[in-house]
Amino acid sequence: MYSALPKVLHLLAGKPLARHVLETARQLQPEKLVVVYGHGGEQVRSALAADDLAWALQAAQLGTGHALAQALPALSDAAQTLVLYGDVPLISEASLRRLLAAGQDGVAILTVELDDPTGYGRIVRDPTGRVACIVEEKDADADEKAIREVNTGIMALPTAHLREWLAALKNDNAQGEYYLTDLVALAVAAGVPVHTAAAATEWEVLGVNNKLQLAQLERQYQSMLAERLLLAGVRLADPARIDVRGSLTHGRDVFIDVGCVFEGEVELGDGVEIGPYCVLRNVSLAAGCRVAAYCHFDGATVGADAVLGPYARLRPGAELGPEVHIGNFVEVKKSTIGARSKANHLAYIGDAEIGQRVNIGAGTITCNYDGVNKHKTVIEDDAFIGSDSQLVAPVTVGRGATLGAGTTLTKNAPPDALTVSRAKQLSLSSWERPKPKQK
Repeated sequence: MYSALPKVLHLLAGKPLARHVLETARQLQPEKLVVVYGHGGEQVRSALAADDLAWALQAAQLGTGHALAQALPALSDAAQTLVLYGDVPLISEASLRRLLAAGQDGVAILTVELDDPTGYGRIVRDPTGRVACIVEEKDADADEKAIREVNTGIMALPTAHLREWLAALKNDNAQGEYYLTDLVALAVAAGVPVHTAAAATEWEVLGVNNKLQLAQLERQYQSMLAERLLLAGVRLADPARIDVRGSLTHGRDVFIDVGCVFEGEVELGDGVEIGPYCVLRNVSLAAGCRVAAYCHFDGATVGADAVLGPYARLRPGAELGPEVHIGNFVEVKKSTIGARSKANHLAYIGDAEIGQRVNIGAGTITCNYDGVNKHKTVIEDDAFIGSDSQLVAPVTVGRGATLGAGTTLTKNAPPDALTVSRAKQLSLSSWERPKPKQK
């Protein structure tokens, strides 16, 4: 991967590769989840930490069979052992359930047929069609390399036999490693049935060994998510140009334009329209919201029929009521804005409580930070804030008050009155505009 980050922590759809595998495994409701870790171990443990995980250290990387042996002390002989891989992130619950069902009376191997099986262990069968063994690519002869059915590495095993079989593994192969796949021949020799189950799709068993493969799986995953959204009724301007890096829930008649990114938990109500190249992270938009191009929202909640953007920014703690308008180059942070209030352009609203039907003029700033502490601005219902005003918090603008353009407010503005703070306007007839200097 040419990276200081352990491979299984590289992100796919916003989550570490191994987290995808663990989340799928949890859907099977296992008795125990054991993570075998080695390279970058403490980073892996820190990133994936969860109460339901047991950890097994593989101090020296001596192969997949050796890795499984490190987990043995944590496994129950009464249960099946399902072996998954932290760099095979898209394996599906459905395929794993078929595998576990196939292995109820013995060993089960998840296989797939590939047009080009290069690099994979081949499934070798006897004349009756039963699995005889798995031969790794580097140890295969010409006939074995011609086999298209390959081992994905994902297996269901009878735990009661594992202690004996793992102890019998040899490393006399081209890699000098203890292969987990050699357990198949041991099972055959012991008369334990060996079954196969086919993966539903080729892509769900693909692993990641470099950033090209990571990018390819990212596109595959996003394509799958886009298909689900389309079939659920979401209209996508281009299914190839959407990225969901978390959870996206939606109502009916939602439209998403090109280039949008959804991170964390995003909820879109009925009839929401998202313009091109928007980024939404941990956001809830109620029914009828319209979001224009190039908006960035993070940790915000927006009421019904709001009109937002283009180039609007909502930061954590922004809570907007119904029919609010937030226009171009307006930033809202840790503030509540009441129904039908408007800030249509070029404003900063931070640490504020704004009532209903308030108009925020262009260039308005709530001056919430004194260099050490944050302070609150309150603007009550029906107030009108003139353009280029600065509200130096803590300060309150009363109900129905008007601030004249260019006001710097340092004291509370009374309700239903005009408040202005300007120097006296002068016109100097003797003044001359500066002239260019002579060279």
